[in-house]
Parts: sequence; structure tokens; C-alpha cells
Amino acid sequence: MIKIVTIIGARPQIIKAAALSRAIKNHFSNKIQELIVHTGQHYDENMSQVFIDELGIPQPNYNLNVGSGGHAKQTAEMIIGIENILAKEKPDYIVLYGDTNSTLAGAIAASKIHIPIVHIEAGLRSFNKSMPEEINRIMCDHSSTLLFSPTTTGLNNLISEGFNPNTKRPYTPDKPGIFHCGDVMYDNSLYFKNISDNSSTIIEDNYLEKGNFILSTIHRDNNTDDPRRLNSIFSSLNEIATNNQTDIVIPLHPRTSKLLEVNLDKQLLLEIKANSHIKLIPPVSFLDMIALESNCSLVMTDSGGVQKEAYYFNKPCIILRSETEWVEIVEMGAAIIANADRNLITSSYNKLKTKSNQTFPSIFGDGKAAEFICSTMLDM
Repeated sequence: MIKIVTIIGARPQIIKAAALSRAIKNHFSNKIQELIVHTGQHYDENMSQVFIDELGIPQPNYNLNVGSGGHAKQTAEMIIGIENILAKEKPDYIVLYGDTNSTLAGAIAASKIHIPIVHIEAGLRSFNKSMPEEINRIMCDHSSTLLFSPTTTGLNNLISEGFNPNTKRPYTPDKPGIFHCGDVMYDNSLYFKNISDNSSTIIEDNYLEKGNFILSTIHRDNNTDDPRRLNSIFSSLNEIATNNQTDIVIPLHPRTSKLLEVNLDKQLLLEIKANSHIKLIPPVSFLDMIALESNCSLVMTDSGGVQKEAYYFNKPCIILRSETEWVEIVEMGAAIIANADRNLITSSYNKLKTKSNQTFPSIFGDGKAAEFICSTMLDM
């Protein structure tokens, strides 16, 4: 039996980890022992514990309780805590997800004491190094032993950076194995869709009409911390909701909720709060998020994960960033990059709402990515 240490810290990692934990429980329980370390990067219960409870993830074996703070302080405290756990547990692998400070800390701690790193969501690139996430994912990829990419684009990014797709076992950090395995989030969306249909009441609770509302999420710091960008985005949301008499539901990330009061123009903030078609709601659970994504007409987001999930559920998407890691959905015509440009956001909405021949080919795997990852770890 092999032992793995899984690092989670932010909400998306908790959700992605559910797929691997479920695969281990259902197919590899006599071959893989999983220990879960929660860094505490997302410490708000609505952004963390609710997902652990709802998705059936085993309770973390360790919680570092790092909390908020500057990048350096937060990452440094994580490195210390993770290194101590790795030294104690001596796992065969550390499993890291995505591109957060928890990912970076896990990669640094493990690489220094020669614990093989498994990176899930490897190869994703925005080609924008002003994003902390871009630095995190690059550094994690280049210290990993096994790299699992959800898309062919991600795999090709790794190859262009010098990774050899023909490397044979045994894999090492100097001779890593790279794999196109599909997306663990697609695994989750398929698995939890029926559960969401039978348990979520968020559509009814917010008096939404199925197929006739917009879902929007805004949380990235370059949008929330920049008053010009934040005002442009919310001005466009206000305009679209008013001119089209269309409900827009916005689950508010805690930082967004706080910064609306600070960075949004006071008159615009009053208009947003008074607009009956704009529904500002607290963060939602994963099952509620699936209900919103699968029942909306269109998604507007700066979240990479929500972009993908919109595609899973055949929903067009307006990307509120200047770039995306998920270039495939743009190439398919299912998404438009509108940045924080008010005119481009509104024109993109008008274009997508009238597009009747949109198709959503399967590009994110077969729903068994987590099983492939487990099998590959065992075969190394």
C-alpha cells in the first residue's frame, strides 16, 4: 500500500480533492492510504468546512490554521507546517491541486526533502506572470514528478517548456511523467449533478426562473482591488440586468463583499443594491453552485473553475479577465474574453444570448480522471 498526503486549502482544491478521495474509497481502498492536510488558506466556514461536509471528503487529518495574510507570510507558515507533517508521515507522494499559495507551499516543502510531487491541473497557463497563480503553477509543475493535465492544451504547454512526453518509468523530478487525463472537476460535475437536482433548493429560495437568469462570480484581486475594473464590471451588470429585465445572481466571495463597500462608486453601489434584478447572495455550497450553473442561461465570471463548469453544463460564458487558461472553450465559441471592459461585456452578452447554434463537444475527458491518476501513482 502507498501513502499519499493531499494538500487542500482553498475552496476549489477541496472540491477537486473529492474526486480523488471518492476514487480511492471506491476502487483503491486496499492500495492507497490518503492523509489530508488543510492549510487553512480559506478559513471561512462557508468557503471551506461546508464543502468538506457536503462532498463527503474525509475530515482533514491535519489543519494548519494559517488563515489570511500577505503572500510571503501565508506561504512561509504553510511551508513550515507541511514540512513537519511530511517528515513525520513519510508519504510516497504529496498530491497538489491547481495554483494557490497552498500549492506553492506544498511544492517547496516536498521538493526540499525529496517527496515526489503529484500535480493535478498541470500545464495550465495564462501567460500572465503578474498573476500570483501563474507563478505558483509554473513552480509546482517544474518540481513535480507526476503531472496530470486536464486538457491537450495543458499537455502541449508542458511539452513546449521542455517536458518529454515519451519519458518512461521510473519517473523522477528530473525525468517526470506528463499525462493528459481529463479533468477531475468534470468527474465531480457528473457525479454530483443528480445529487444537486434532488437536494438543492437555491433556485426556489431566490425566486429564480430556470433557464432565464445569469450567474456571475467575481473574486480575483485584480478585479476586486482595482476600483476602475470593479466599477466597470458592476456597471455592466447593472446595465444588462436593467435593460434586459434579467435576473443576475451573484454569490459574493467574502473579499468581494468587503471591497464593494470600499471600491465601488457610492451611487453605483446604491443602484446595485436597489436593483431588484440583481441578487447579491452569500457564498454557496458546491451542490448549490451546480444548480445555479446548470439552470442559468449564461455565466459571467473571472473564475477559471466556473468557466469550465459553465461548459460542462452547456452554458455560454463571458470571461471577466484579459486571458484564460481554458483556451479551448473560447476556440469553441462557447466563451468570450471581455476583460473588465464595460462595452465589451455588454456586447458579448448581446452576442451570446442570441447565439442559437452553439455546440459543446466533449473536451474534458470521460469522467474517470481520478481513477487514472490513482492507477498511475500505483504503477510508478
